[in-house]
Amino acid sequence: MSALAQRSLVPEILDELAADDARAQRSRRDLARINALMFQAPIMASLMRKFIARPPARILEIGAGDGTFMLKVARRMARDWRDVELTMLDRVGLVTPQLTADFAGLGWTVKTVTADVFDWAEQADGRSFDAMTVNLFLHHFDDGALLRLFSLLRLKAPLILATEPLRAGLALAATRLLPVIGANDVTRYDAVQSVRAGFRGTELSDLWSAAGGMPLEERRAGPFSHVFAGASPAGDVP
Repeated sequence: MSALAQRSLVPEILDELAADDARAQRSRRDLARINALMFQAPIMASLMRKFIARPPARILEIGAGDGTFMLKVARRMARDWRDVELTMLDRVGLVTPQLTADFAGLGWTVKTVTADVFDWAEQADGRSFDAMTVNLFLHHFDDGALLRLFSLLRLKAPLILATEPLRAGLALAATRLLPVIGANDVTRYDAVQSVRAGFRGTELSDLWSAAGGMPLEERRAGPFSHVFAGASPAGDVP
């Protein structure tokens, strides 16, 4: 059996560092470049165009980080989507006033929520979103935690779109090239763990189904990414 046949979760260094730690700040800059190399923003924008039939009023981004990823997505969508209210959820508050202003220039309004996603999902009020997006976040959780998370999230919006690491040999081999772009030790270590904890096949679809949702699509996207789209049954979302 291949070493990548099963998901393997090991704690990532960045998750343990303080937000203002110099190594963490450097790693987040590395991650922005890695997102670009993986084409995550155009992949997410493509999923939005495919599965969101009309311009949404409210979007929830889970694991938003510093917001730069979704800003790149918004720039691709803003010509057709105006007056979008984007709620950015993360356990660490990293979104800056400048980033909020950048969204405003696109006609988007940003709201930030600093909370653990499980705590938020259990306590959030009944106001629903039109869609939820997730980028390089779900792979941090084992299957049991994902099943619990999906059971909570499917009540918040009729649609979830995710772009995650692909668990594959080529993606793992590519992590050895990170020194070429100047990635620091945190990024180099965490990238390997992210690939080993990533997804393939119908793993997310199976969990979404077990949580009561309806999978729409799950596939490889390019050499390094894995995408998933899932719907909530009618009547689930307030």
